[in-house]
Amino acid sequence: MTYVVTQSCCSDASCVTACPVNCIHPAPGEPGFAEAEMLYVDPATCMDCGACTTACPVGAVVPHTALTDDQLPFLELNASYYREHPHADRRPLAPVEVLPVLGERRPVRVAVVGAGPAGLFTADELLRQPTVEVDVLDRLPTPYGLVRAGVAPDHARTKDVTRLFARIEDQPGFRYLLGVEVGTDVTHEQLRSAYDAVVYATGSGTGRTLDVPGSGLVQSVTATDVVAWYNGHPDHLGPPLALDTERVVVVGNGNVALDVARVLTADPDVLAGTDIADHALAALRGSAVREVVVLGRRGPEHAAFTLPELIGLRGLDGVDVVVDGPVTVTSEKTRVLAELAARPPRGHRRRIVLRFGTTPVEVLGDARVDGIRVERAGECEDMVAGAVVAAIGYRARPVAGLPFDEVAGRVPSDGGRVEPGVYVAGWVKRGPRGFIGTNRSCAEETAARVFEDIDAGRLAPPVAPRPTAPVDLAGWRAIDAREREAGAPYRRPRVKLTDRTALLSAAAPSARSRRSAS
Repeated sequence: MTYVVTQSCCSDASCVTACPVNCIHPAPGEPGFAEAEMLYVDPATCMDCGACTTACPVGAVVPHTALTDDQLPFLELNASYYREHPHADRRPLAPVEVLPVLGERRPVRVAVVGAGPAGLFTADELLRQPTVEVDVLDRLPTPYGLVRAGVAPDHARTKDVTRLFARIEDQPGFRYLLGVEVGTDVTHEQLRSAYDAVVYATGSGTGRTLDVPGSGLVQSVTATDVVAWYNGHPDHLGPPLALDTERVVVVGNGNVALDVARVLTADPDVLAGTDIADHALAALRGSAVREVVVLGRRGPEHAAFTLPELIGLRGLDGVDVVVDGPVTVTSEKTRVLAELAARPPRGHRRRIVLRFGTTPVEVLGDARVDGIRVERAGECEDMVAGAVVAAIGYRARPVAGLPFDEVAGRVPSDGGRVEPGVYVAGWVKRGPRGFIGTNRSCAEETAARVFEDIDAGRLAPPVAPRPTAPVDLAGWRAIDAREREAGAPYRRPRVKLTDRTALLSAAAPSARSRRSAS
């Protein structure tokens, strides 16, 4: 029996370290690890010990005997990786990185701004040094960034990476300061005076808009707004678009585009078992959407979505997935697309259309969207649609007090160092690219710059007290418990609290108990 990776994983490499025969690749330090869509188990050398499935924080590694019909393609996908990338020179054990030892022994206090994967992985790397303490700040009362507010609700196993985050939170020296907005509640200068170092891991929270006429019409929105809405982000409680139209056009063909298409066409009864926001579930129950057309500017061979996401799309129940146009097989991804193109419609009530080689020219309508003009093979065509969703990427917001590259949409740095004492990690450092696990290697690089500056004596000790916050770790765990308890009667992972007042109220009992204890 062999074990199989079955999804786009968090790539934090816990499974690589756990494997006694080094049969999971690409591993940290190997070409392609940072950009890998997923990791792969070598069926020829897997010894069936199960260590990888125990170590995986998202439950992505399963024995091949437990694969569902929809997961069977991953068996061949894992095996084919090793035919294309043989590893004949592997050592018998996965390498374990030797941690640097700091020469300076005084306590070091670091603020990490942003409680998403980049921020938490950075905190984890910094806390490997026993003299370092880390405060993680976030403007929301809840942590986890895009894992909580960006991962599609029907991808529950991807959200299991939060179990890894919980282990990071349990480390000595870790502290949350949630509900604190840098620039409003505390300034960059105040953080610099209260900490030896400040690391910004604020991500890229703004969706890119279409640069065509009509993009400002009502019902022309960004995927960022749609995703935040159905995930219950406190800043996106109102619906970004009305679902009173039969066709929605999504421009862009990355994973987020597929997420939006999948959620808008999903059976609400299936979504009712997820952590989707209640307000979004209610809207989807009354939705008139019957078709979502996903437009890609280039051909199928250049599709930006990952193979695991495409395989998941192919296995959807109750939705016809249609590929509009011919597909030349040049890779595993185009092979799956070709199979979809040849598959006859199954007569389902809703469908997703993948259309390639199509460029948006203009969003049509007066006050509200009623169509989109596109160009394909040199000819223009007007498509009827009641909404247009731009899923063409994210963009970071400038950070007050830091330089910002407007073209690249990121803070320029030297491997994460903006200047001694100020650092960046995640998308605000490298731009909006990579997967959850990409933040691990990114965090390692940034932490190394912090350690270099500590050892070189470049960091001035703090001269001001740490800021306070309405929600700490105990407060977050009180929110988490409240949401999970609310979901339990309905067999849901949680029922999210989405209003800031409700979130702060749920965190308050923990604050009261701490005051009474003191």
